[in-house]
Amino acid sequence: MLSSKSNRIALYVSAFFVVALVLFAILRDNATQITLSDANKILNNQSVKSVVVTKKHVYLKTDRGVYKIASSQVNPKMFINHKVEVGSSANIIIYLLFAVLFLGIGSFIFRWWQKRGELPFNLVSKNTSSTTTSSELNTPVESITSDVKFSDIGGISDVKMELEEIIDFMKNSKRYKNFGARMPRGVLLVGPPGVGKTMIAKAVAHEAGVPFYYQSGASFVQIYVGMGAKRVHELFAAAKNNSPSIIFIDEIDAVGKKRDGQRNDEREATLNQLLTEMDGFEGSSGVIVVAATNKIDVLDEALLRAGRFDRRIFVELPTKRERQSILSKYLVKVPNEVDVKVVANMTVGFNGASLAALVNEAALLSLRQHDFHVTIEHFHQVKDKVMFGKRKLQILSDRQKQYRVTYQAGKVVSATYFDLQFEKLMLSSEKLTPSINEPLIKHELESRVKMLLAGIVACAIRFNEHPSSAKNDLDEAKDLITKMLNEYGMGKSLIKTKDEEITLINRLYGECMTLINSMSEVMQKVEIVLYERESITKSEVKKYINEIL
Repeated sequence: MLSSKSNRIALYVSAFFVVALVLFAILRDNATQITLSDANKILNNQSVKSVVVTKKHVYLKTDRGVYKIASSQVNPKMFINHKVEVGSSANIIIYLLFAVLFLGIGSFIFRWWQKRGELPFNLVSKNTSSTTTSSELNTPVESITSDVKFSDIGGISDVKMELEEIIDFMKNSKRYKNFGARMPRGVLLVGPPGVGKTMIAKAVAHEAGVPFYYQSGASFVQIYVGMGAKRVHELFAAAKNNSPSIIFIDEIDAVGKKRDGQRNDEREATLNQLLTEMDGFEGSSGVIVVAATNKIDVLDEALLRAGRFDRRIFVELPTKRERQSILSKYLVKVPNEVDVKVVANMTVGFNGASLAALVNEAALLSLRQHDFHVTIEHFHQVKDKVMFGKRKLQILSDRQKQYRVTYQAGKVVSATYFDLQFEKLMLSSEKLTPSINEPLIKHELESRVKMLLAGIVACAIRFNEHPSSAKNDLDEAKDLITKMLNEYGMGKSLIKTKDEEITLINRLYGECMTLINSMSEVMQKVEIVLYERESITKSEVKKYINEIL
């Protein structure tokens, strides 16, 4: 449905073109061009009723039509026996005034109809209202035409295989019915934010060629009692009437949280209606519910049982190869001189949305710097901005800056020695490497803890004290040690013993102290670069380390 503003603009534009056509028809010069000889013949035949003189032409009006001749070709004596009129632009002014009047009357009538709610030609939906309350209560459920294809999404090969069966079912449902098989009533996409769950659902609808009904879980939760349940019923009714179709409920955890049985509020009534609607599906309904969440642990058990969300598909953060695929798709329309493999290596922990933002930020930086292509240097400069947000480097005194340089030098030397995932360190960076989610073995976790302690160690060696900015790194190091002992069973025994956390962190601190002391020459070179350029790459630090090994 068109909005009232769009309708008003469309009406004005249409009226303008109608008036323009009328004026063109009236004001168009239809007179036939004649020669001086022809004009004399017409005048001698005494068939001329009137003569109109303008600056450019002289018009001879007869019963057969209107003729014109250039004013420069005639002599006033030719019209001595005829009534001569002088033409002017008054008629044009009258026509223009008529056009303005016509538009004014049309606008008045349109507004009058709009106030009465009786717009002609069904220009505006009857449920359009100036009040938010009534429009929310009467908004019809409409499907969305999805233009997202699987080919537009990179790095989902495993997920695609799971969903192709559903697409085939919606295209060839008789094949499955004749075999006595039915497809799952619901598919739950589980994964962290930004991995493309909504895009995947849209791609399924596009590939299957069926209507796509989108709702967020929060949109069901209303302040009006019973409205959430009503919305659920209307959504499912619309999908059934247009089957085969797909219903997609984003962030279903907003409405599908576990019920505690202590109260019967609007949220629980809405969840009950959702459960009832999914139970009411028949195998031949042709409607499949796809939902997305990043908090499957908070969903009600009744929602997850067989017969409702039968199939669960886990969409994880993209791997290195998947990141290459995603980046390649986003870089297609961006002029670049970038090796996608290098960018994929430096974006460990990025999701699809973050990769899209990274490419866009690199392109914007390239434009600001008036470069013709996006280069790897642009990606280095915007990576931290995308990962951690833009932080302004505080104004530091020379002494404070030296502490900062030494602290960051210790971290970057340690991270390079243990070959942790990073490409470049900025002096203003709070973090060097992203937080880890994938499983790691004991020595890898210990290497990360040493990297987090390396800045403190470096400052202790040089200044015998460290800055308060070490808090974030120290908190992460303590958290990792706690998990290693309490959750991962990586201590002396599977169950943590007394004071083992202190023993472990002291041991790792000592090993880091030994490493930084052995790298004193590398530290000096790295500090010089950081002080001058305020940034250094992993390859540069590796070159300095290789020189002494």
